[in-house]
Amino acid sequence: MLADLDTLSTDIAITADVAIVGGGAAGLTIARRLIARGLSVALLESGGLDHEEAVHALSDGPSTGAPYYPLQESRLRLLGGTTAIWGGRLAEFDAEDFQTRSWVPHSGWPIGKDDLRSVYDEAWRTFDVAPAPVALDDIRARAARIACLDEAGLTIGAWKFDTRFSRFTHRNIRDLIDHPRCQIWLHATIAHLQADAGGQRIRHLRATSLGGRQAQVRATHYVLAAGGIENARLLLAADDVMTGGLGNAYGQVGRYFMEHPHARGGRVDSHRAWALLALFGRSYRRDGVRYAALLRPDATLQRREGILNTAFTLGARQPETARMFMPVQLYNHLKHRLPPTEAGRKLWMTTKQAAVWLHEHIDPLRPWLLLKGRRELALIMRAEQAPNPDSRVVLAPARDALGMRKAELQWRYSDIDKRTVDVLAARFDQALRQAGSGAVAAAPWLRSALDWQNDPLISAHPIGGYHHMGTTRMSASPRTGVVDAQCRVHGLGNLHVAGSSVFPTSGWANPTLTIVALAIRLADHLADALQRGVRVALAEPEVAGLSRVTSSSAEGGA
Repeated sequence: MLADLDTLSTDIAITADVAIVGGGAAGLTIARRLIARGLSVALLESGGLDHEEAVHALSDGPSTGAPYYPLQESRLRLLGGTTAIWGGRLAEFDAEDFQTRSWVPHSGWPIGKDDLRSVYDEAWRTFDVAPAPVALDDIRARAARIACLDEAGLTIGAWKFDTRFSRFTHRNIRDLIDHPRCQIWLHATIAHLQADAGGQRIRHLRATSLGGRQAQVRATHYVLAAGGIENARLLLAADDVMTGGLGNAYGQVGRYFMEHPHARGGRVDSHRAWALLALFGRSYRRDGVRYAALLRPDATLQRREGILNTAFTLGARQPETARMFMPVQLYNHLKHRLPPTEAGRKLWMTTKQAAVWLHEHIDPLRPWLLLKGRRELALIMRAEQAPNPDSRVVLAPARDALGMRKAELQWRYSDIDKRTVDVLAARFDQALRQAGSGAVAAAPWLRSALDWQNDPLISAHPIGGYHHMGTTRMSASPRTGVVDAQCRVHGLGNLHVAGSSVFPTSGWANPTLTIVALAIRLADHLADALQRGVRVALAEPEVAGLSRVTSSSAEGGA
C-alpha cells in the first residue's frame, strides 16, 4: 500500500507490528525483511515520490562548527532517501575498524566483524554484487614495480560499485508498495515520539504533514531510520517525559558526529605518472562488476604511527591555486545546484555515466594528457574521521514549518584526523623514492595551523561524502552511547535505531553496505523477538475520532 497522509480528509490511526521512520536504504531494507518474515510494517516517509522544496526545507538548520554543506542540501527527503543521488560505492569495514584502538579515543564497537559476516554477504546480494573480494593480484604486481608499498606500510584495496543508481526509489520497490502487510505513508513527518510515563517504552508516534493532517502510529516496535542528523534530532526533541530527550540519560545523543572528510594530501612528482594513473586513476570491470583500486595504511602502520584507516587515490587535478575548469564547474552545477527532482537526477546520472564510461574506456589517457597541461598528479584523500564527543548535533532555538526545533550541526575535527593525512603523504613519498619512481610534496595545509582544508578542485564533493555517522552510537553501556549491540535504544524496550548514526567509528569504507547489513541484522532480531512470544495486543487509539488503518485493511490498496 502506498498512501499520502497529506491527501486524507481526516486524521487517522495507523497500526502495525513494526513502525519504521524513514524510507531510505535502511528503512526499506528492514521493511522488506520483516514482511518476508510474516510481519506487518508501517513505513513513514517525510517526503513524497520526488523532491519538493517545502518538504526539503524541513532539513534546514544552522551549522556552527567546521565548514560543512548547508544541512538541507546534505540529504534528501523523498521515498528512497539520499541514495537517489549516491555514487554507488560499496565496501566492507575491516576487522580493525570494529576494534578498540588504544590510539583512537572512543573507538571500539560492541560487536565485531564476525558478527556481521552472514549479513554482509546478504547485503552484497541486495546490490546484485557477489560478496567475494575483488582479485587484486594483477594490480598489486604492477604496483610493486612502481612503488615499495609493503615497506612503507601501505596496502591496496578496492571499492565495488552499484550501477543501479535508483535502486531504492519508488519505481524499484513495487514488491513493498504492493504487499498487503506493508503500508508506506508519504508526507508523514514524525513530529513526536511519545514515551510512557516511566520513559521505558514508546506508546505511539505522532506523524504530521505540511497540510496539517495528523496520524497516530502504534506498533509493538519502532525503528528510527531517518539519517544521522534526524535520528538524533527526534530523540533530543522527545523531552516531555525524559529531560534532555530519549536515550540521553548520559548526554550521549547527538555526539560523535563523523563524516569521511575529503582533502588534497599532496602533489606527486613522478616519471611514472601514466602507470600510477593506470592503477589508481581509473575504473575496472571484472565479471560484470565495476570496481576501483585505492591505497590504505595496513594494520601495523596504523598501530605503529597511531593513525586512522584512511583511503586515498590518485588523480589529475588542477593546482589548488587555479581557477576551476569549466567542465568541472558544469558537473558541480548539475550535482549541487539543480533541484534534485527526478528529471534533475536523471540529468546528473547521464553525466555521471558518461564520466564512468571515460574512466573505463579512455583513462588513463585522458588524465595523463591533462597532466601535460595545467594539472598535477594529486593525492585524493577520503579520510576516516575519529570519534569526537564535541562534534555533535544539538537542537537549535529556531523551529521549522511543523514547529519542531531545527537541528544544529557543530562539526569538529581531532588532531589525529590531520596527522593521518600527513603520515600517509610521507609514507607514499617513501614508497616512491625507494622505488626510484618519484616523490610527494605534502600539501601546504598539513604544515599550517588549520585543522583541515577543503579543496573544491580535488573532488565534486570537496568537504566530505555526505556520510552522517555516529550521533546515536552503539555501545555496551548508556554512559558511552545510545543504542546497544542490537541497535535498541538504552533504557527503552521497543525503540531501535538503524543507519550509520549507530556507527561508533566511521571506518575507511563508504557506509551504505554496512548500513544495509546492520538493517538486515536488526530486522531479523525484531522478527525473532516478535515470533518467539505472543504478540503484544495494540492499544486502541487514544485520540477520539481517528479513522484506523492497519496493514490488513490495506490489502489490495495502492
